[in-house]
Amino acid sequence: METDKWGRRIRAFRKLKGYTQEGLAKELGISVSVLGEVERGSRIPKQDLLEKVAKTLNVSVEDLAPPDEQ
Repeated sequence: METDKWGRRIRAFRKLKGYTQEGLAKELGISVSVLGEVERGSRIPKQDLLEKVAKTLNVSVEDLAPPDEQ
């Protein structure tokens, strides 16, 4: 799994849904720095975080998955 692909998709959906990094991080109960690391690809998102992101953004985890990971 290439972590930067997960991060790019999370960032794209975040922006599409109108969230700032600060707003989404607050909704998820994580720090902005953790979300930033995930979006930049320097941190691998764990399954529970992926599920929270998907629920908050009203998409499926499969939608967040890079095309080659589905």
